[in-house]
Formats: sequence, C-alpha cells, structure tokens
Amino acid sequence: MEKKRIDYLEEDSKLKEYSDKLLELRKDGVNKISILKQEIAAAKRNKLIDAAARKLFITENQKKIEEAKIIAARNEKEIAAISKEAVKYANELAKKNIYETAEEQNKEIARFTEEYNKKTAELKAEFAVRRTEIMKSYEGKNSTADHAARKEDLRINNYELKSSLFDAKSKYNTQINRAKAAKNQTYVDHVQKNRSLRNGTTRFSENVSLNWQNYLYQFKMSKFFLDNGLYIAILIFFIVCIIIAPISGNGQLLSLPNIFTILEQSSVRMFYALGVAGLILIAGTDLSVGRMVALGAVITGLILHPGKNIVTFLHMGPWDFTSLPLFGRLGLALLLSIVLCVAFSAFAGFFSAKLKIHPFISTLATQLIIYGLLFFGTSGTPVGSIDSNIKDMIGGRWTLGFVSGDLVTFPKLIIPAIFAIFAAWFIWNKTTFGKNMYAVGGNAEAASVSGISVFWVTMGIFIMAGVFYGCGAFLEAFKANASAGTGQGYELDAIAACVVGGISFNGGIGKISGAVIGVIIFTGLTYCLTFLGIDTNLQFVFKGLILIAAVALDSIKYLKRK
Repeated sequence: MEKKRIDYLEEDSKLKEYSDKLLELRKDGVNKISILKQEIAAAKRNKLIDAAARKLFITENQKKIEEAKIIAARNEKEIAAISKEAVKYANELAKKNIYETAEEQNKEIARFTEEYNKKTAELKAEFAVRRTEIMKSYEGKNSTADHAARKEDLRINNYELKSSLFDAKSKYNTQINRAKAAKNQTYVDHVQKNRSLRNGTTRFSENVSLNWQNYLYQFKMSKFFLDNGLYIAILIFFIVCIIIAPISGNGQLLSLPNIFTILEQSSVRMFYALGVAGLILIAGTDLSVGRMVALGAVITGLILHPGKNIVTFLHMGPWDFTSLPLFGRLGLALLLSIVLCVAFSAFAGFFSAKLKIHPFISTLATQLIIYGLLFFGTSGTPVGSIDSNIKDMIGGRWTLGFVSGDLVTFPKLIIPAIFAIFAAWFIWNKTTFGKNMYAVGGNAEAASVSGISVFWVTMGIFIMAGVFYGCGAFLEAFKANASAGTGQGYELDAIAACVVGGISFNGGIGKISGAVIGVIIFTGLTYCLTFLGIDTNLQFVFKGLILIAAVALDSIKYLKRK
C-alpha cells in the first residue's frame, strides 16, 4: 500500500512535471526572496560579524531581494495558473488513492478482526481443556497438599490464559492501528502535496478536513468520555433544567435575558478565575481570592461613594472624594485596587517562590491578614453604594429592544471581561512568559536546568493574578455594597471553575478557554438551580459533586499519562 501511495503522488510523471516547472519558476523569485530574508535575519543575530560587514551584507542581500521581486512579479501569473492546474490534478489522483486505500485497509481490518476473534476462541477452548485436565488429575486426592497444588495449577493456567489473550489483543491493536495509520497517511500526503504545489500556502477547507481526519484517526471512545464525560453530564443537566422550568411554572429558562444575566454574573468572576488559573497551572492554588475581592471592592466603594463616607478605615477618615474629577476618581479606585491586590499577592508569591512554601499555605496566611485588617479597619461596616451615575456608566446595561415580548438589555460588564480574556489568552499563548509558565508547571526542575528562572516566573504569575483580582474587585463594587465580608467563598468558585475547565491540579496542563468555560458552567449551574427554586444549601451539594468529579477525572488522566 505504501508503494501505491508513492506511485500516485511522487512518481506520477505529469505531477512530477508540474512540480519541476513550479520549482524552476520560483527558484529565482519567491524562493530566493525567502532564502535571502533568512540570511539577513541570521546576520542580524550573529554577534561575531562586525557592524560594517553586517551592514554591507544586508545591503547586498536587500538589492538581491529587489531583483528577485521583479522575477517573482514576472512569473506570478504563470505560477498561479500552473499551481491551480497541478492542485486540481493532484486532487483527482488523491481522491482515487484515498478511496482505494480506505477500501483495502477496511478489508484488512475485517480480516484482522476475524483472525483475532478466532484466536481468542481457540485460546479459551485450549485453556478450558487444560483446566479440565487439571481438575481430573486431582480427582480423589483430598489432602491439604493436593488442594494447594490444584489451586496453584489452576492459578497458573488462568494466568497463562490472560497472558496469551493479552498478547493476542496487543497484536490485534497493532495491526488495526497500522491499518488506520495507512488510511490517515494517504490524506496527510494529499494535503502536504497540495501545500508544496502552492509553495507552502494552506487552505482553510484543507486544514479543517485534515484536523477532522486526524481526530477520527486518534479517536477512542474511552478517551472521549474521559475527556468530555463531565461536560456531557452537565449539558444533560442543563437540558433537563430547560425542560423542567416551564413545566414547574418558573417560565422559560432558555431566553435571551436569562443568557445575558448568566454572562453578566460570569463577567466579574471571570477575573478571579483568570487570576487563579495561572497558579493552578504551576500546581498551586489561591485561598486569598475572596479577601482580595473585599479589599479592592471596599477601596473602590470608599472612593466612588457619593458624598462623605460613613466608614472610617484604621481610624482615618471619613473621606469625601467627590471633589475629584470623575475619571480621576475612577482611575484612583482602579489603581489602588490593583496595587493593593498585587502587593498582597506578591507577598504570598515571594514565600512560595523563594522558600518553596506551598501556595495553599502562603495564600491562606494572606487571606487571614487581609481579613483581619479589613474587619479591624472598617469594623465590618458596609461602605455604602457608589455614585449611581458611575454605577450605570460601567455596571449598567444598554437597552437593545424587545424580543418575543421580553425587554432585552446588554450588560456592560461583559465588555471588560472580554478584554481580560483576550489579555490572559495572549499572555498564555503568545509570550515567552506564557511558555515559561507551562514549563514550570510541567516540571520546575527541568525548567530551571533549561535556564528558566522559576522564582521570577512564579512571582510573575502571582503578580499577574493580583492584577486580575484588582480589576475584578474594582468591578465587584458596581454589583453590591462592598464590605469586609464581600467575596466570601469566591476563591472556591474560581478554583472549581478552573478545574472543571480542564486546568490540571497536577500542573502544566490547561487553557484559558477552559477557565472561561468553567466560569460560565458554574455560574449557569447556580442560576439554573436558583431559577428552579432549589434551596441554596442544596446548590453547594451540586457544586461539590461536580468539583470532586472534575478532580477525579483529572487524576485518572494524570495516572494514565504516567
């Protein structure tokens, strides 16, 4: 089969003619431009070349690039025409190749399956005969030694049967995987050939098809349910809630206003999950999230309160910030919230990064410190509502109109949450710091040996978390009157959301999208249960079951990887 695939794609004379023609047309044009640009980039990085020689080399290569661009422009239309014609021809060849390969390998799979079933039946029959012979050989022998010997012989017989069945199963799996790989490879070769004919240019449709083909090739039902079983169960739960809601007289759960409400409630919590996600990625956690929320929310409430505050802090005040410009007050509240949260988060991070104290302990200590300072400083008194105009400007809603008789409004808090998600995604996926986070989370010792500063990466994660907490705490003040008790239990919701979203407690595994999905799932779960009138205490039971299920599945996957 391998030979046939080569014949189709590599040794076909017409396709080879197309490839040679394209290579000749590109050689002194686009290909030369690419090579020269690489040489310029290498020269810029080379510290052994003096400045004058480097400048001369770059200048000469830039002149060559301009000459190559003229040739590339001259050949562009001809290349496009030949490339299009070649890809069309390659698609015709590949279509036949893929079909024939699939047909042949499916026959092989059927043959392997038949042979395997026959082999297992023979083994079971063979060892059943051996078992009968063992039993007969001990008939009439009733001594303790005979009983022990018979038991041992039967044990060996069962062990040998299991071992033989395991060998047969391993051989069968190898054969099946080889056949599947052959089918998959024909499609991969097809796409790669098309890309080479287009000089490396990809097509969206080909990428989608290739990803789907790879997914089918790697698909295993057991792995699918291990990875997605929890989400399937939660989806079924939501479907049941949607069906039950109108029947129980609570109205339509799946409506645009309810969806926007869930997203609004998720928006602020998103900041806390994005912050703690980084710590979980390095196999840590953060128990101080709720107290950080209270700290930032109290500061924000004090600054944005209309008129003179009713609360003093550490026997200072009360203050009146209304004389400051509107945006000055907003900037001051946000800045202080972020600075204070970063300070306390960095405080905990230092002990974890420098002294290797587990974040569970360092953040627990930080939680207690903030809790004590807030209650002692404010005597537990709520700071009161913030200015209604400011509250509406940031935490209000835009009216969209009526849909199916319902007034639909869009929550403004969703906008900053979207920016926060994008910022976190960019840091995790597009920066060196983000790559170092995964490296430290996967294996801190290996990361250290490779030159990564585990201390500064850990500190950076704690500081980044503090920034997210500070922003979230600032927005939290727009939802309710802040006090020292604000944010109680938020750390557990944030941690649970990350774990449900697939960020592993074992470190080094997880995506920002997982944290986002986890927050929406948990918020949606709470909203659905409240909508159906389920007692608040029972809601904790549901959350606990989901959390333990998520951690259990994560542990199973971790053990399988080991």
